[in-house]
Amino acid sequence: MSAAEVLDCRGQRCPLPVIALARRLPELPVGAVLRVLADDPAAGVDIPAWCRMRGQEYVGPAADGYDVRRTI
Repeated sequence: MSAAEVLDCRGQRCPLPVIALARRLPELPVGAVLRVLADDPAAGVDIPAWCRMRGQEYVGPAADGYDVRRTI
């Protein structure tokens, strides 16, 4: 899967990667995929949970991060 944009949150701890995701995703067009690079272990739980709460699609883990598709 090809991400439209990459958001580098490596080195940031919870909740900063999710906050950055929440700020950046609305700026992308509906259907775009944002790859969040994060090395905080909590991101693997936090990002899918945020997607469920916000009605966005968690595409899944990528080799170096997590892919999220804007749905609304």
